[in-house]
Amino acid sequence: MMVDVPTKDGIADSYLVVPEGGPRPGVLFFEDAFGLRPRLFEMADRIAAQGYAVLAPNILYRGGPCPQFDLSALQDPDQRGALFGKIMPFIQQLDAAALARDTESYLDFFAAQPGVSAEPVVVVGYCMGGTNALRAIEAFPSRIKAVASFHGGRLATDEADSPHLSVGNITGEAYFAHADQDHSMTADQVKVLEAALDEAGVTYRSEIYEGSPHGWTMADTPMYHEAGEKRHWENLFALLERTS
Repeated sequence: MMVDVPTKDGIADSYLVVPEGGPRPGVLFFEDAFGLRPRLFEMADRIAAQGYAVLAPNILYRGGPCPQFDLSALQDPDQRGALFGKIMPFIQQLDAAALARDTESYLDFFAAQPGVSAEPVVVVGYCMGGTNALRAIEAFPSRIKAVASFHGGRLATDEADSPHLSVGNITGEAYFAHADQDHSMTADQVKVLEAALDEAGVTYRSEIYEGSPHGWTMADTPMYHEAGEKRHWENLFALLERTS
C-alpha cells in the first residue's frame, strides 16, 4: 500500500508491504532514478513474499510524488536518455546530508509500523538507489545491519564526499553487484571501492555481473538482462538470510 512518510524536508510518498504473522525483519528499498512504479512494486512484493517487511520510499520526493515524469517511453533507448536528463537535477539535489536526514525519517517510520521488527534493517538499492543505500548504512550503522547495492554508480569518485571515503563506518555486511562496462562505475572505480573496504576491514563481497549492463534488474527498461536479474535475486536473498 502507498503511505506518506513525513521527513524533515517534506513528505515522501512510499510503498509499504508488511506480511502477516510479524514481527517481520525490515528491508529498506531504495529506487532507481525512474522512481516508484509497477516494476518496483513487483520487486518489493517479491522480497516481502520471502517474509520481510519492505518500505520503498520515493527518495526523490523533493521533486514531487511519483510518477514525477512521463514514463511511457521508458522502453525506448533514445527517449530514455532525454528522460534521465530531466531527472538528473533531482538526483543532484539529494546530497549526503539530505539523504541522511531522510533515512532517519524512513527508519523511524518503518520501526513504528505494526508487524515490523525493532531490529536493524537491511537496505537494498538500485542504480542511484545503490549509491544512496551505501550512504545510508554509513550514516546509521547501528540501525542498518547490511547493504546490497545493484548497479550502483559513482560509489568511488574524486569528490570530497565520495561514498567510498566513509565505508569505515560500516559495522555490518555489504554486497556490491557491478554492471559490466559501466561508465558510472568503471573497473578502476571498483578497485578503489574494494581497496577502501579492505582497508576498513568491512565484511563484503564485490562482483562484476558479466554481460549485464547498467540497470540490468529493471525489466521495464531496455537495459534488462534476465540472467543478471536471476543472479541478483539469489545474492540478495542469500544476504537477507545471512543477516536476519
